[in-house]
Amino acid sequence: MISRRKLMTLDEFTIQETRRFPQATGELSALLRDIGLACKMINKQVLKAGLVDILGKHGATNVQGEEQMKLDIYANETLISVLENSNDCAGIASEENDEYVCFNDDFSKNSKYVVLFDPLDGSSNIDVNAPIGTIFSIYRRVSEVGQACTPEDFLQPGNKLMAAGYVIYGSSTMLVYATKLSVNGFTLEPSIGEFCLSHPELKCPEIGKIYSVNQGNTSKYSDGMKAFLDYCMESNKEEGRPYSHRYIGSMVADMHRTLIKGGIFIYPADKSNVRGKLRLQYECNPMAFLIEAAGGVASDGSQRILDIQPTQLHERCPIYIGSKNMVNTALSFAKEEETVA
Repeated sequence: MISRRKLMTLDEFTIQETRRFPQATGELSALLRDIGLACKMINKQVLKAGLVDILGKHGATNVQGEEQMKLDIYANETLISVLENSNDCAGIASEENDEYVCFNDDFSKNSKYVVLFDPLDGSSNIDVNAPIGTIFSIYRRVSEVGQACTPEDFLQPGNKLMAAGYVIYGSSTMLVYATKLSVNGFTLEPSIGEFCLSHPELKCPEIGKIYSVNQGNTSKYSDGMKAFLDYCMESNKEEGRPYSHRYIGSMVADMHRTLIKGGIFIYPADKSNVRGKLRLQYECNPMAFLIEAAGGVASDGSQRILDIQPTQLHERCPIYIGSKNMVNTALSFAKEEETVA
């Protein structure tokens, strides 16, 4: 356990990182701190969700056709409000909104960055008090600084990301974010109300023994996916199989375990969702950026997630993500099926 005298807050860490680059303006670091602030506000409401009138259904659906929870709405509005007032963000796109939002004040127009986010991932778990989270990503805008942002700012491939990460609201609240340099985790210290560095230089183990997939959908999966699941459940003492199956139903929670302990998280295409179900820009790209920065692999089954050129703001995508060896094994089953076909 880190001594209190050695605690480094998120603010201190981002400032220290900025000093490594003399040309840095500090704008990206400020954005990360603003996102941390918004997530502390969300966390406060998550902790008392069962005591106030923000638990349960809102009575509306989002652009995905999914029923919105009251806490979804709060999280979305909080992130938009904090980022709009930060002066370091030109605009946002949210999984909960139909279109992107430009911030048109003079300070925001002169910002170099846009932010995309899933304000409350796994919100169907709210009523049963299971882990939920926030996923975010930061791109350098491609439109002219000083002007309003454009759709092209939000339709960049993941390989253009400047930073991405998530906050998990669980037994403890953690913010994990990646830049092209490293992945670092910060745990919220309630006594001082600050995210403090607790997991420096995170690396995803190359070999894992946990697979995370909704096996209730097995009948809808491809033959290659079914073959991989059979492989995971087969007994092989030399290879340490059968593997353990863990599935929470919140991408943030399942990915957090995958990052820390190793393994694979899969949300494949199936007969009901032929293009996959998770959103490329709000879930797949930020998680792929983070896991690759930690030494892992992320694919849609045929290509690297980060190389996909998005064409729609709410585009969906299959995903195979996690430990290098496990993902490559899963992909080999998919490729074997293609060869046979």
